[in-house]
Amino acid sequence: MPLLPDISTVAQTTHLNVRDLGCEREGKWLFRNMTWSVPRGSFVAITGPSGSGKTSLLRILSALENPAEGAISYSCQEGCQHEPDLFQKRMGIIFQNFRLSPTSTLLDNVLTGRLARYPWWRSTFGFPPSDKQEALELLETLGLAHRTNHWAAEVSGGEQQRTSVARAFFQQPEIILADEPVSQLDPELAVRVLDQLRSFTTSGAASVLCVLHDPTWINLYADYLLKIDPRSPDHGCLLRVEA
Repeated sequence: MPLLPDISTVAQTTHLNVRDLGCEREGKWLFRNMTWSVPRGSFVAITGPSGSGKTSLLRILSALENPAEGAISYSCQEGCQHEPDLFQKRMGIIFQNFRLSPTSTLLDNVLTGRLARYPWWRSTFGFPPSDKQEALELLETLGLAHRTNHWAAEVSGGEQQRTSVARAFFQQPEIILADEPVSQLDPELAVRVLDQLRSFTTSGAASVLCVLHDPTWINLYADYLLKIDPRSPDHGCLLRVEA
């Protein structure tokens, strides 16, 4: 299970604020005038047709690219406001293409999630046993105990996907940005991953923004739904998901 921030130390503020956000590609606006706030401890499902800008939104939120217009701010556990590039170390990002090292083991790929926590020279001597044990437990929780010492290049796409999920949890982030984290999983494994993402928010201290397409998963797991679809009257609006 991922370790969660202590709710007793967290300022009860909005976790993410987006104001007048816009993304443009080749002279075409994917979305524009987005203004919404994510309450801390929320699971937000992002949905929309292919090419609508879901991945672009996550890249902008994670400071991997700049918006065409608008502003983003994160509120940390102490209640201070941060721009995305100054909040990156508090984020866990699950990429569509996983971004694993193909010639490293699944365990080592998960351990890299904490490289930023240690000085460069410290990691040359290996990670502490407590880190290794935690990484192993995460892999076991996601059904990968039998694959921990296999190279990433040797395992299936679904196993690589779950490894990238484990790495994001291992960072102990305040917020996870997940781009289709169950796209290569069968329903049983998808439930296992989504259960972990949902549990990540239950302390009330951490939040998840997750690209999902299946209405069943959205209704089961999400607190809010963000539709990115210019054809929808709810385009760019954060909607409460009714239980």
